[in-house]
Amino acid sequence: MASKGENKGGSSTAEEGEEVERCPVEEVALVVPETDDPSLPVMTFRAWFLGLTSCSLLIFLNTFFTYRTQPLTISAILMQIAVLPAGRFMASVLPDREVKVFRNWGFHLNPGPFNIKEHVIITIFANCGVSIGGGDAYSIGAITVMKAYYKQSLSFLCALIIVLTTQILGYGWAGMMRRYLVDPAEMWWPSNLAQVSLFRALHEKDSRSKGPSRMQFFLVFFVASFAYYTLPGYLLPILTFFSWVCWTWPRSITAQQIGSAYHGLGVGAFTLDWAGISAYHGSPLVTPWFSILNVAVGFLMFIYIIVPLCYWKFNTFDARKFPIFSNQLFTTTGHKYDTTKILTPEFELNVAAYESYGKLYLSPLFALSIGSGFARFTATIIHVLLFHGSDIWRQSKSAMKSVKLDIHAKLMRRYNQVPQWWFLVLLVGSIALSLMMSFIWKEEVQLPWWGMIFAFGLAWIVTLPIGVIQATTNQQPGYDIIAQFMIGYVLPGKPIANLLFKIYGRISTIHALSFLSDLKLGHYMKIPPRCMYTAQLVGTVVAGVVNLGVAWWMLESIENICDVESLHPDSPWTCPKYRVTFDASVIWGLIGPGRLFGHGGLYRNLVWLFLVGAVLPVPVWVLSKIFPEKKWIPLINIPVISYGFAGMPPATPTNIASWLITGTIFNYFVFRYRKGWWQKYNYVLSAALDAGTAFMGVLLFFALQNQDHNLKWWGTELDHCPLASCPTAPGISVEGCPVF
Repeated sequence: MASKGENKGGSSTAEEGEEVERCPVEEVALVVPETDDPSLPVMTFRAWFLGLTSCSLLIFLNTFFTYRTQPLTISAILMQIAVLPAGRFMASVLPDREVKVFRNWGFHLNPGPFNIKEHVIITIFANCGVSIGGGDAYSIGAITVMKAYYKQSLSFLCALIIVLTTQILGYGWAGMMRRYLVDPAEMWWPSNLAQVSLFRALHEKDSRSKGPSRMQFFLVFFVASFAYYTLPGYLLPILTFFSWVCWTWPRSITAQQIGSAYHGLGVGAFTLDWAGISAYHGSPLVTPWFSILNVAVGFLMFIYIIVPLCYWKFNTFDARKFPIFSNQLFTTTGHKYDTTKILTPEFELNVAAYESYGKLYLSPLFALSIGSGFARFTATIIHVLLFHGSDIWRQSKSAMKSVKLDIHAKLMRRYNQVPQWWFLVLLVGSIALSLMMSFIWKEEVQLPWWGMIFAFGLAWIVTLPIGVIQATTNQQPGYDIIAQFMIGYVLPGKPIANLLFKIYGRISTIHALSFLSDLKLGHYMKIPPRCMYTAQLVGTVVAGVVNLGVAWWMLESIENICDVESLHPDSPWTCPKYRVTFDASVIWGLIGPGRLFGHGGLYRNLVWLFLVGAVLPVPVWVLSKIFPEKKWIPLINIPVISYGFAGMPPATPTNIASWLITGTIFNYFVFRYRKGWWQKYNYVLSAALDAGTAFMGVLLFFALQNQDHNLKWWGTELDHCPLASCPTAPGISVEGCPVF
């Protein structure tokens, strides 16, 4: 069990006569060590015990918290730090002896000091508990919607197949794409550098140099971040967003629409909360400057030009009847849309009731954000084909045999590789199980076998181009809207089919990219590929089973869970994240895109953005060929520019603006003028801020918020802009708002 990595050569340097170069990405060359010690044991008893424990604990906590009114996603960085003393304690107390399980097989109980490779493999286990149970727990979301909202009698076995096949399907895509997204040096996955820096800070001793060691630096800012988060996290939540414009003009709707950080454009608003800065695009400290600049271009263009023109100048989509920024659904009179009035008992669309009740409307920023998703989908595919298509084709033909390797790829080639058929077996098996489910439980899942195949084909097409974008820019252009748009046209009036199609066509891609990111982390830390395969596969199965077990227990044992109308007013089980999932199934599955974006639909012109997104990367590519000496031209990334206005809502303009400013300070000014400091401390600082905020967030939740010990005073009001959500069209009467 105490595998030492199955090293074939035993050397930690490149062989003479072979063409090997340093990593061409400067950030990687500055942070990732270019050495390897193949003698370190990896899959030890300690690694298995702490890895499975951390994975199970994280998946339990993340699943539990996701149903609460105040959902909380607990990052793997908590376990990354917590297992270090646990691992060293086990190394000091476990006996130094061999344990025989079978006659010719056993493991060493204590193979020596707790080492960095064991620590990495434990973190890989923990990452499964986050990616499956945290922010991307969409398969459990679909099951929750089916049981809690649609009151379906879903069997546990069917639900288990949905959860496991989604994860394993993603693992199969990852295995197919690793040749293109892990091995090449240009695919550098920026977010991993923070973890590499943290591992090195925790395990390496700095040589004598000016300033504190990385470990000392980490501890100082970890403690500072931990202590500071008591203010925005509990005592003074107003620190999350300052909307000073609203304080200056307390009676002006327009001023509050412009200045509100929560319900407006956030002009002048700012945050002093790290959780607010990193909430939606991740840590800005790990995102490269050219990516930040692209996001900034899209953000400024969208928030300060397109949205104001559409709202105040042209009144696009009857925009002034509704709040400028909201994720709610509305009627033509500006009131919230009551979806129960258009549902049949079988949870299908009652066409007569829909025509009688009226059309569904969206806030202007929400509608335009959906349109940006159309453009982003086609722009991603065309951008990758133009800028990376030849490389992908060459790698496909040569199978990487003639590709120049950097030092990290060369060192990894000394370990036994994972055969491709190991991944293909998982891929084919998960596809077969999914198709079997669509036959056996066809009434519950609503998605026929050909819909499943359609979803698999979509995931296969988009995983590579989106992976290229994420691996080079740290941004993941989503296509959730596109997946639901497509199946909504094909199968209108079937909300469950819409949910399942999104799981297999989109969420499997999210998990594939998570697995690929972990594979790149193992690549940087020189973890043997077969150890990575084992840890990811076992972690995925364990996390999936625990994930569903916890969710099923809560859905069966908590009365009226997620039913806000039937719950006690103080009940914490309101499931806000899954309410969004339910609403999406109504928009795209029940009502369907044909009524919103088809002929005669109010938002039909947004469909032209598919064509716009396909065209925009072409002139950038042409200019890069005409002026090859202009190295900045290929850095213009249309998918990432469009990502500048992705996720709004629920992300707010202030979230994105604060992220942009922070990223610019560290990855432009500090990187350019204080490169030595940046090299030593930048990613360590990112990890410290993440860890301190996460630890205090968990502590506050359990000690205070979970016990309903909440403060109520001026500083705990999240937004002092009550008029920001008001419509401005004449004659529209909404409670709490003036009528024009």
